[in-house]
Amino acid sequence: MPISQNEAATRVRAMCDAIAHRGPDSDGYHVAEGVALGMRRLSIIDVSGGQQPISNEDGSITVVFNGEIYNHRSLRAELEASGHRFRTHSDTEVLVHLYEDFGPEMVSRLHGMFAFAIWDSRNRVLLIARDRTGMKPLSYLASPEGLAFCSELRSLWALDSSRLRVSASAVMQYLAFGYVPDPASIFEGVKKLPPGHLLLWSAQKGTEVRRYWTAPHPEGPAMDEAEQVETLRAKLDAAVASHLEAEVPLGAFLSGGVDSSTVVALMCRHASGRVRTFSIGFAEDEYDESAAARAVAAELGTDHSELILRPRIEDTFEAIALMFDEPLADPSAIPNFFVAQLARLSVTVALSGDGGDELFGGYSRYRQSIGHEVGDGGGLRHLVSAMGLMLPHIFPGRNWLVDFGRSQWGRYAATVVQPVRLDEGGVGRKDQPGATVFVGDQLLDHISSKLGDDFAAAMMQVDLETYLPGDILTKVDRTSMAVSLEARVPLLDFDLVDFALQIPGKSRVTVNESKRLFRRAIKGIVPESVLSRPKQGFEIPLGRWFRGPLRHRIEALRNLSPELRQYVDASAVRRLVVEHVLGRRDHSNMLWRLMVLDCWLAALKIGRLGHPPTLPQLPVM
Repeated sequence: MPISQNEAATRVRAMCDAIAHRGPDSDGYHVAEGVALGMRRLSIIDVSGGQQPISNEDGSITVVFNGEIYNHRSLRAELEASGHRFRTHSDTEVLVHLYEDFGPEMVSRLHGMFAFAIWDSRNRVLLIARDRTGMKPLSYLASPEGLAFCSELRSLWALDSSRLRVSASAVMQYLAFGYVPDPASIFEGVKKLPPGHLLLWSAQKGTEVRRYWTAPHPEGPAMDEAEQVETLRAKLDAAVASHLEAEVPLGAFLSGGVDSSTVVALMCRHASGRVRTFSIGFAEDEYDESAAARAVAAELGTDHSELILRPRIEDTFEAIALMFDEPLADPSAIPNFFVAQLARLSVTVALSGDGGDELFGGYSRYRQSIGHEVGDGGGLRHLVSAMGLMLPHIFPGRNWLVDFGRSQWGRYAATVVQPVRLDEGGVGRKDQPGATVFVGDQLLDHISSKLGDDFAAAMMQVDLETYLPGDILTKVDRTSMAVSLEARVPLLDFDLVDFALQIPGKSRVTVNESKRLFRRAIKGIVPESVLSRPKQGFEIPLGRWFRGPLRHRIEALRNLSPELRQYVDASAVRRLVVEHVLGRRDHSNMLWRLMVLDCWLAALKIGRLGHPPTLPQLPVM
């Protein structure tokens, strides 16, 4: 049933209020016949003049936009040469004029991180689009009444919570992956627009989703390794340089690893003053990487800030779990949030080193999977696996038999997906959709057309399309935007991604060396100590927390809440708890997923999702 413009304005304002943390500087609205657009602004470029929504010269095309367009200056010059008149200096205004000239195809000309919506009042068409790798979020709900879209699902909850029902199949996917992979969301009928896709909506034609970018496959040796190294070095430099534009204070996260150190080192080449860097560490020495970051900062000459944390983990756990608009079970969200909170005390924009592992082969699972090639004997492998699955879970060697029976692809899948099937050691109730899918089948839709003969490249591309947007970039976006900080990811610059994906996998990673080509390209850019340091990542003292302040949450899983009992098998969960507490198995990953899901479902029940997240304070030691 059509609603009045006053009612539409009220609803879109409520949707924007729910995500005020994403844009505390101002809000803006465009309400007309058949459309209501709203946005919250974090001012970065053209702070004084870039207020949204922005329209073209005659007001027929209107845009709301989240993100940054890094090639907006060259696009602007091209558009001005063709006769377009600009009223602002913002990258946002480029979008409306680009749409005038190229229609939906304009998306392919953009280099940046973005999620935007363009309303074409002449043709009564709405275009929404998301960047190639999913740096910025975009979800939507299509219904007979029209289309609602948002950056975070809490906006849809604020719009009409009565329409939102938890999807049982999405819960099973969450238990498997630790996040809900696109295009699904945790709610029935609500979808995420996948990275590299656009959506067109009109009252006459409904919804049409199109892929506008497809990741390239590795090509033959068009250049030798020396040329690859030089080209990669140049593209890294250009990517970081392009991400430095801002009219507000800008800095970088620094862990001391190869990716963040590369970004910071290249920032130092282009910045006009000292680069501000930020790191944190935990009080537990084995999880504290602040010394490595401090050493890199000293050698590069940055203005470095660090904090050693001893968080009140019970309060922190719940706040971080509810920071996400759907369940996400990555414990490193805790240090990610605190380093974002630390950075926000000094800057509005921070560069991150995320994306390098997926592009250049940084995860140990790549080397392990390459090193476990299995030749012929598929029938024997299946027999061994079947025998293993028939054995009791407590039987010694059961897991070894199951793993031996997996194919090379199955072994890789087992490193990124947790079992959901009960006979694989999972916890999904048999009567729930998706609870009977084997580990090795969870990623088949992504791998089937990409495997070929280059297994290493295929693994990295699958991670680029699943784990990167579903976990890593979601974590970076929500933890940074929760404190109104824009996190930029220069290693996912379009030119750099396009180049990296065309390099054969064996040039990027081998059994004995992670990031083989990347390390050669950054030699002489980063301090030598960075290249010799083992990969650590944002690790947390999870085991210690499980034995201490979070022990009661694990024990509570013995008696499942009514909300959790709808989706998981109570006896299977109790088995995991007992085995973990007694030290027979390490079930930290699944227990964390169950704890996060339980916390999130409880908050959903009382309507907390419709409000901006509550933030824990920096727990300084």
